[in-house]
Amino acid sequence: MSDALEARLGHRFADRSLLQQALTHRSFGAPHSERLEFLGDAVLDCALSRLLMLRLPTAAEGELSRLRAALVRQSSLHAIALSLDLPPLLRLGSGLERAGGRQQASILADALEALIGAVHLDAGAAASEPLVERLFAAQLADPDLPDTARDAKTSLQEVLQARGLPPPEYHLTATDGPAHQQTFTVLCRVAALDIGALANGSSRRAAEQQAAAQVLQELAGEGGA
Repeated sequence: MSDALEARLGHRFADRSLLQQALTHRSFGAPHSERLEFLGDAVLDCALSRLLMLRLPTAAEGELSRLRAALVRQSSLHAIALSLDLPPLLRLGSGLERAGGRQQASILADALEALIGAVHLDAGAAASEPLVERLFAAQLADPDLPDTARDAKTSLQEVLQARGLPPPEYHLTATDGPAHQQTFTVLCRVAALDIGALANGSSRRAAEQQAAAQVLQELAGEGGA
């Protein structure tokens, strides 16, 4: 299975233990992926910063920062992780396995960051930066890329205001996990339309953004956005 993943990544590991570590959640045991996630997050930010500057040579710093944040939000990383077919490759503890951890967006997004970090440790920026460019090729080539600089909460509020509706409500419904690694679950509800969405994230703000993005997708699917 790792051979197939390496083919999808476009990188053959010299140190195969890095690949295994990147796919190992802390619930499974050590060595696990968290240090690689830390590195991968930094590599991802640096690589996307360069790519966005090349793609949008006249964009201001604030716009570039918002675009980068939109590209690395959990829903985006989750979608890429699914495209790489990561769920069956994850090594999870039995409790998390039973709880459906393989399909949790936050776990898959973290695993993708760990993989990027593993590639960087294995072969340096010469391998990790082209990997980021391949993984985000579709988003970077999107002619509507500048529009993603608006965050989901702002976009949702603008859509509702344009329809003469009050802003959405956000409710924290659950906080799970130890203090140093909490997951927040938020409900975004549009009472006037009787629609809503639940989402989780590593912070309350991140969860609110994910929930707002889901409501926007629902509105777009109905032709309402």
